[in-house]
Amino acid sequence: MSDGRKAKIAGFLAAAGWGGALSRPLAGDASARTYARLTRGADSAVLMDAGPGGGSQVAPFLEVGGWLAAQGYSAPKVLAQDATAGLLLLEDLGDALFARLVADDPARELPLYRAATGFLADLHRHPPPTFLKPGDGPALAALVAILPDWYLAGTDAPVTPAALALPGLIETLHAELAWLAPVVSLRDFHAENLIWLPDRAGPARVGLL
Repeated sequence: MSDGRKAKIAGFLAAAGWGGALSRPLAGDASARTYARLTRGADSAVLMDAGPGGGSQVAPFLEVGGWLAAQGYSAPKVLAQDATAGLLLLEDLGDALFARLVADDPARELPLYRAATGFLADLHRHPPPTFLKPGDGPALAALVAILPDWYLAGTDAPVTPAALALPGLIETLHAELAWLAPVVSLRDFHAENLIWLPDRAGPARVGLL
């Protein structure tokens, strides 16, 4: 990171009241964005850095997060922003990742996944916002097509004929179900991106990263 970028971040945090906070890196996502957890006494927040000129990455994040929050869901609140610089200060939803909780206690798998599916059922009650682009069969199939190269390779699992056939199956099913009303699909909705928030109610118990 350049000295200029460091200075930009320091100024952003100082203006937000988080100057001098302790910082440690957090795991990133499938983008060029980086994240850090900031601590200031008993308080914590998350810094999202989309890099120089990262406004084009921040804008969709703000748009989708704002829509989710408006429906009562637990997307991280935006505490401060400099969208032009690609910087956001976000609510820290904690470390209770579904995947981590299930690994520590397999008996929690069923109730957690019931909560996740309950969230999806509730999400699909809402008409998609107009700013979202519709995903057709080929687009959805293309997303699934990365499974062998990324997920299976990362887990050392074999690439089976069933895995290779999955994109075509998704495209076929989409064509067969095209008569149904469209629903919102969250691309990175999986156990490493869901945080359990038991103090909240209903679908809001599922924190969304």
